[in-house]
Amino acid sequence: MTDFIALDGATIAFDLDGTLVDSAPDLIGAMNAILIAEGLAPRAYADARPFISRGARWLLQWGLAGAGVPEPAARAAAMFCRFIDHYGERIADESRPFPGVIDALKALRAGGAKLVVCTNKPTGLSIDLLSRLGMAELFDGVVGIDAVTAAKPAAAHLIEAVAAVGGDLARTVMVGDADTDAGAARAAGTPLILVDFGYTEIPASELAPDILLHHFEDLADACAALLART
Repeated sequence: MTDFIALDGATIAFDLDGTLVDSAPDLIGAMNAILIAEGLAPRAYADARPFISRGARWLLQWGLAGAGVPEPAARAAAMFCRFIDHYGERIADESRPFPGVIDALKALRAGGAKLVVCTNKPTGLSIDLLSRLGMAELFDGVVGIDAVTAAKPAAAHLIEAVAAVGGDLARTVMVGDADTDAGAARAAGTPLILVDFGYTEIPASELAPDILLHHFEDLADACAALLART
């Protein structure tokens, strides 16, 4: 049974892509649409998926580099607005919450926890995605890369996200899937939960989380256990 006393007044900060939402189909689809429009071959889904944690601009750069485009960083910068326009129009075509996410978020809220999204995705796109998936109302705040002084893995992103919802950093748990989330949690001194089904080049198990999560049905108990230690 979850110890709801431990959850009351705590803040749970979440990464978005690869943690809450399986957004890879639409992100990779947008990258491939740009490549195809440039007369280039699309990249394989399985090859591209681990790199989503680095951000959309890097994903596009990676796709261009793999297609043999010279100066892929400069080309990606020049094409990035096109990428965002395409992605924004199709942001929830195939993206879906991971199994068990909705029930887990509701359980945390029922226990009195504040929930905030702490993502390197722009805030507007993040809110749009969550709204289209019927998830936005479950969060007390959404803090994207454009709303902070420094993005994950900097501690500032997590610290400022927690402050945005009136939370207490000393009673915060970070939930993510990749090294950027692990870095932010460690730098801020908060407990860390990583899911093992997200987007990461380094397996989540090798990033030394306090708890490695296999199913969202275990999230409330995991958060409560870490908070009880503090």
